[in-house]
Amino acid sequence: MGKASRTKQAPDRRARVAAQREAARRAEQRKRIYIAGGSILAVIVVVLAFVLVKVNSGGGSAGASSNGPTGTALTTLTKQVTTVPASVQDQVGAGTVSSADFIPASEIPAASAANAGYFATVNGKPLTSGGKPEVLYIGAEYCPFCGAQRWAMIASLSRFGTFSGLKTIHSSSSDTDPNTPTWSFYGSKYTSPYITFTPVEETTNERQGNSSDTSVPYVTLQTPTAAQQALVNQYDPGANGYSGAIPFIDMGNKYVEVGNLSPYGPTVIDGKSWSQIATAMTQPNSAIAKGVLGSANYMTAGICKMTNNQPASACTPAIQALESKFAS
Repeated sequence: MGKASRTKQAPDRRARVAAQREAARRAEQRKRIYIAGGSILAVIVVVLAFVLVKVNSGGGSAGASSNGPTGTALTTLTKQVTTVPASVQDQVGAGTVSSADFIPASEIPAASAANAGYFATVNGKPLTSGGKPEVLYIGAEYCPFCGAQRWAMIASLSRFGTFSGLKTIHSSSSDTDPNTPTWSFYGSKYTSPYITFTPVEETTNERQGNSSDTSVPYVTLQTPTAAQQALVNQYDPGANGYSGAIPFIDMGNKYVEVGNLSPYGPTVIDGKSWSQIATAMTQPNSAIAKGVLGSANYMTAGICKMTNNQPASACTPAIQALESKFAS
C-alpha cells in the first residue's frame, strides 16, 4: 500500500530521522568552515552568513518563496497541468496503481493502524456543500505525500471545474523527501457546476521561527472544523497515538483516500522541476504520468460515481471502467 504523513498528533519517525541527518550534515559543513580561524575569521563569517541566507531563502520559506515558476511561466505551467488531454488520461488508465490499495470500510482500522495509504469505499451519509457533492481535502504544505498527491488532484478536479490562484511551493526542506516540488491550495479558488472542493492546508512548509529543530511545529495556516475532524477520526482512526494521516481526501462520504496510492509517491517526482513533471504528465508512457494520472483517474472515477457520470468529458468509458476496481 501507499504512504502517508501521520504527524498531526505525533511526529513521523521517518520524517524525524531524515531531518536529523540533514541537520547533522549542515552542522558538519559549518564546522569545516569555522576551523579556518585567525585573521580571516571575520571574512569567513561574513561569507558564510551570505551563503546561508541565500540557501534558506530558496528552501525554507513557507508560501512567500516557492522556488517555482511565477508570472507568465506560472500561468503556462498551470494551464499545462489543468488541461492534460482526456485522451492521454484515458491511455494511462489505472497506470501503476496497485489494486491492493482499494479496501472496504471494514478494513480501514487495520490499514490506518499500519500507516498505509488506501482508497476505501465508505458509503456514509452524503457529504454535500452548496447543493453539490463535496470533495474534502486535508493536507499541509510541509507534507511530501500531500505534495505528490496535489499533482493528481489538480489533474482530476480540473476535469470537473476550474482552478484560479494556484501557486507552486515545495514540501519542507527539513522533513522526509525534502523539497518535493508541488502546489498549494491555500488561497486558491475552485468553481464547478458538479462538485464543491474544500481544501484545508493545515500548515506552511516552514517551522515556527524558521527553526531547523524537527521538534518545532510548523506554522499553522488553517484548522479543520469540528465536523471535518470528525470525518478524519472516523475514516482514519490510526493507533497508538498516531491519527489523522495526510493527505486525507473524502469524496462525498462515498470514498475516502488516505495517503498516496502505491507505488506513486514523492520519490516518483523527486529531483524533477515543476516544468519537467508537467511535461511528463502529457507523456502517457512515462513513469510520472502512470503515477500521477493513474492516481488522478481513480479520483476522477470516484467523483464520477457521485455525479452520475457527469460530465461525459470527464467520465469517459475508460474512467468508468476503473469504477469496478473499487471495493464494495
